Amino acid sequence: MPLHRDIYWVGRQWAVTGYGMQAIDQRLNGMFDIEVSRLWEDGLAERMCGLKWINILDFDKGLAAARKRFPEPPRKAAPPDASVSSPKDGSAIDQLKQVPMIDMRTQGGTAKAKFLSPWRVFRPR
Repeated sequence: MPLHRDIYWVGRQWAVTGYGMQAIDQRLNGMFDIEVSRLWEDGLAERMCGLKWINILDFDKGLAAARKRFPEPPRKAAPPDASVSSPKDGSAIDQLKQVPMIDMRTQGGTAKAKFLSPWRVFRPR
């Protein structure tokens, strides 16, 4: 993938562009380009350090420039834990006991699997 038209920083191997962070070497076909939404992932630098061809100092400078250019998006709040919001008197447990159970018995007592042929859709040509 060619470099994005908006270029904000250029290093030896990396460039910070409107796309995010892109490898300058076009022979890589954009395989190592990092989108803006992925710039703040945990362990991003550690994953890239494992590649032998990367100049890690240039990558770190580029990542710092990209993170400065594109601020971290707000993280989604963790869903509230059910144990925190449930009352301490045990009324939530009583509500669970009132849920009716589903009766899943078969008429013969033992059920055997029946394999059917898969559906096929025929389209006129």
